[in-house]
Amino acid sequence: MNWLERHQVAMYLGALAAGAAAGLLSPAIADPAGHAVSPALALLLYVTFLGVPFARIRSSLRDSRFLVTLGVLNFVVVPPIAWLLSRVVADDQALLAGVLFVLLAPCVDYVIVFAGLAGGSADRLLAAAPLLLLAQMVALPAYLRVFMGSEIASAIEPAPFVEALVVLIVVPMALAAATQFLASRAAWARAFERRALGMMVPLMMLTLAAVVASQIAGVGAHLHALPRAIAVYSAFALVMVPVGILLGRAARTDPAGRRAIVFSGVTRNSLVVLPLVIALPAGFELAPLAVVTQTLVELVAMVVMVRAVPRLVR
Repeated sequence: MNWLERHQVAMYLGALAAGAAAGLLSPAIADPAGHAVSPALALLLYVTFLGVPFARIRSSLRDSRFLVTLGVLNFVVVPPIAWLLSRVVADDQALLAGVLFVLLAPCVDYVIVFAGLAGGSADRLLAAAPLLLLAQMVALPAYLRVFMGSEIASAIEPAPFVEALVVLIVVPMALAAATQFLASRAAWARAFERRALGMMVPLMMLTLAAVVASQIAGVGAHLHALPRAIAVYSAFALVMVPVGILLGRAARTDPAGRRAIVFSGVTRNSLVVLPLVIALPAGFELAPLAVVTQTLVELVAMVVMVRAVPRLVR
């Protein structure tokens, strides 16, 4: 383990602080930082997939117990918890829309990275990612129709989900598979693979800093309206950790699987649902900021969980 890996949590906290400082001191940086998020995340996921042998991904698709547990957690257990916590902002339709959109959609991208850093099963989460995306395309409109009415549910389009699947899962996975194939046959490809795997921590730092720098100014400008949403997101993370542990234990998954289940329960798909929320009709201008706020709260929670979850699930 190199120096960066030994001090990765401190480095991630530093990246969050640097991104916040850059975004607050120079609001003009928000736009270029926002454009950098998807490429940085795609590179990060490429390096993550590079460290997962693809034979394990194929076998992970046969782990029906893990996949069913992940589905039950995200589409049966999470919705009533999200609805109950959302009562805190139920008097504000814009805040309520942002909170429900983000809490009802399980993450499929950097959850794989963070779970892997905590000793969770990144290969099983990677195998589950397309299934989670397809399931939330169907479940999200249905739950929003029940919780908020048909007007909000009708605003959901499949395009952001398809784009996330291609840009953040399919393309990085294909490139990682090609790299692994070449590395098994050529010395130069093995050297490249080793150097790429050593870039995990710097790429995570870049991604965290870009996300925070792109969003912090908008959140800061409306901070007076968001404390209740921050309380909801913090409570959600605190509740979902023990829920995930208990569900994983009830399903009798191994420790790596239970850690992955915990991370999947806590992390939400904010980068994918944000375009959907931006497209909401007039009167919902605060909803995108509610989604962005969840991202910032979640990133801090993820950095803490990288250390805490291995201690809770030994």
